[in-house]
Amino acid sequence: MIALSLAEIAAIVGGQSYDIPDADRLVTGPVVTDSRRVGPGSLFTAFAGERADGHDFAERAVADGAVAVLATRPVGVPAIVVDDVTAALGALARHVVERLGTTTVALTGSAGKTSTKDLIAQLLERKGPTVYPEGNLNNEIGLPLTALRADESTEHLVLEMGARYIGDIRYLTGLVPPRIGLVLNVGTAHLGEFGSRERIAEAKGEMVESLPSGEEGGVAVLNADDPLVRAMAERTRARVVLFGEHSSADIRAANVRLTRQGRPAFTLHTPTGCSDVTMRLYGEHHVSNALAAAAVAHELGLSADEIALALSEAGTLSRWRMEVTERPDGVTIVNDAYNANPESMRAALRALAAMGQGAQSRGGRTWAVLGLMAELGDEALAEHDAVGRLAVRLNVSKLVAVGGREASWLQLGAYNEGSWGEESVHVSDAQAAVDLLRSELRPGDVVLVKASRSVGLERVAQALLDPSAVLSDGQGAGR
Repeated sequence: MIALSLAEIAAIVGGQSYDIPDADRLVTGPVVTDSRRVGPGSLFTAFAGERADGHDFAERAVADGAVAVLATRPVGVPAIVVDDVTAALGALARHVVERLGTTTVALTGSAGKTSTKDLIAQLLERKGPTVYPEGNLNNEIGLPLTALRADESTEHLVLEMGARYIGDIRYLTGLVPPRIGLVLNVGTAHLGEFGSRERIAEAKGEMVESLPSGEEGGVAVLNADDPLVRAMAERTRARVVLFGEHSSADIRAANVRLTRQGRPAFTLHTPTGCSDVTMRLYGEHHVSNALAAAAVAHELGLSADEIALALSEAGTLSRWRMEVTERPDGVTIVNDAYNANPESMRAALRALAAMGQGAQSRGGRTWAVLGLMAELGDEALAEHDAVGRLAVRLNVSKLVAVGGREASWLQLGAYNEGSWGEESVHVSDAQAAVDLLRSELRPGDVVLVKASRSVGLERVAQALLDPSAVLSDGQGAGR
């Protein structure tokens, strides 16, 4: 963060100063919401959550080095008091980014946001210092926290924007207006809230509506392979750049294939040249993510060869997203348990099937350990059933459906598609899944673990990698 005095911050956010002996004292460290992450020079933002109230940790935060607290009431230590901490945090972020004048890239989509954000960051870092979100900080709190990590050295700011309701992305782009806006896809994530893919497209399209005109440098990067995204070209004043496998795409992939390890390879075509890419990531769905990242990088001056090299070397920066680990006994665990929707679930199953081709030649089997996909509304039964059926069609050796009613629909879909007996099974919880797998796995097997975040199925992957791991129902929480 750029250095700002407490007096400056109070003016920016419209707050009142309490218990501040020196208004000229500078905030130089990070802005944090978790008192355990406070360091010298920090600004601690106190939020009242369901499990803890940050105001209760204000004294400790200052003792640990925070210069002051952004709060909604006096807390007995230096504080800037505002009516709404979220709004104040957003105002501070906008001020900092406007003052820096850094190039801001924002992206949204139903699936692949975090993986694509990680790819963009790794490409742009070859051009200069780049700030990007840790994990998936993509809401009205996480986005400003990311923006406030930028300083005078930052050349690129990459922001991920999520949406649960119409207007969410409009609000986020109002906080930190992007110059380059990217829309990956329109799928079924949050279908329960939006009601239809068309309504999801309406929400995602707020991204391109926020962009400056082409004459002012605005660029809308759109997926040529998704009709609902491509149609957003009519909703923007910005110059449009298309990516995809469609022949009309400006940034295009040809000769797409998967290696025996399940890694995507393709030839990258750009307006300034072509180059071959073989990725370290797993799954064909990363081709679209890679093309989106390539389109952004090309706009910011990287050549086709530079982009191809960076994509071929890029790894996973965010945890629990197709994390592939081979145990000493030859069992491979694929932890993709951070989240799930129908599109990402199908992509992960196809990646498992590709990885399984090599495993099966060595006598190994493929295991899909799956849990519910949340927020699908009236489509939940059909979508879970379809995923179970797909597992059978892809010749996955074993399906383990974990959890309650929705998980049972996964198993029922597999059964109705032609999987019966021990080929598919429904277990009650994560511990039951671990017990089953520990007794059944053998060298050469490949295990995919995936479900919506609320399930906490990453605990299964962790337990399979660490025999001493103890499963717990608690998910943990910051404060």
